[in-house]
Amino acid sequence: MPLPGETTCSLMVRIAARYGMEAKTLRSGWKWHNSAPTYDSGGQRADAEVLFNAAGRRLLADVCGVAPGVLARALPSWEQEDARLLAGKDAAGPAAAWRAGGALVGPVAFGCRLCTARRTGASTAVVRYAPRWERVCVRHGRWLLDADADQPLEHLDVRALPEVAASQRRCAGVARRAVRAGAGPERVFALSHAVVARWREQAYGWEREKIWPRRLHQVAGGDAGGDLERWRIVGRDTVVFPEVVAVADALPDPAMAELVWADSGAGRPRALPADGLFCRRLGERVGRGWLGPLAATDHGGPLIAWMGSVIRLRRGVGGPPGYDNDLWWLRREHQAVTWPGS
Repeated sequence: MPLPGETTCSLMVRIAARYGMEAKTLRSGWKWHNSAPTYDSGGQRADAEVLFNAAGRRLLADVCGVAPGVLARALPSWEQEDARLLAGKDAAGPAAAWRAGGALVGPVAFGCRLCTARRTGASTAVVRYAPRWERVCVRHGRWLLDADADQPLEHLDVRALPEVAASQRRCAGVARRAVRAGAGPERVFALSHAVVARWREQAYGWEREKIWPRRLHQVAGGDAGGDLERWRIVGRDTVVFPEVVAVADALPDPAMAELVWADSGAGRPRALPADGLFCRRLGERVGRGWLGPLAATDHGGPLIAWMGSVIRLRRGVGGPPGYDNDLWWLRREHQAVTWPGS
């Protein structure tokens, strides 16, 4: 059976294993129109995805013994198509094309093998589509890593960091509050991630920052040791996740927007102060009462850009649609670099 959100390629690998064969043997039943995406090192990408024509989908459904409707509900890429599969003399036979899952549907991560074993009876690798705010397996205390990086780890152990699991439990409520504020949760979390990732870049010079180094050593097994730079990349999103959730909870809060408006002088415009109420309160909400002045002076960052949008909207001077009058517009230069490029 397919797992919710699983990539079609991941399902095919599991089916082949169930029949005691290699995945490439199973794939020989389809005509392939291109080669599988690979890492620079030459191995097949874990986030590789497969698209089928209609005959190809029927064949996989038959091999699985699962109704096509079930596969359509579970596999996000199931009904997507590739132009190469829709024309020509081979269109009627089972045909397939490779794509990179991240470019097709969205972020791709490894699944929890322990959860997979509970559901299928086999502890095998699973790759699934999952936004970066749904990466914690609360049951088993695992942070599930991106599947697009050429590295051997599938997860990080966060059992010693209960605040990570607690933040994951908060996410559903944060998402609902974002919707009530008229924003898509994915946009709110993306902006919040950009804000916190920016802080993380600056935190190496913050003498009072003790939380993130402690978490980093925990996810590295107790001590990042001489491999500190690698762990800073591998563990970044895990380490900052509680703060990302806290910021995502704060930004759609109307009371926080009122603080921005007050800091701006409301009807009597003034420059945003370094000790403004909004940044001070935001620092408190992420557990760092000292952070406010640092956040307030980070000109050119995503947080100040968001505050500017709040102020412009209140003053009725927003720009063209999709930019200055959109609170959740994340400018390209503000987007956090994702691993493996981080």
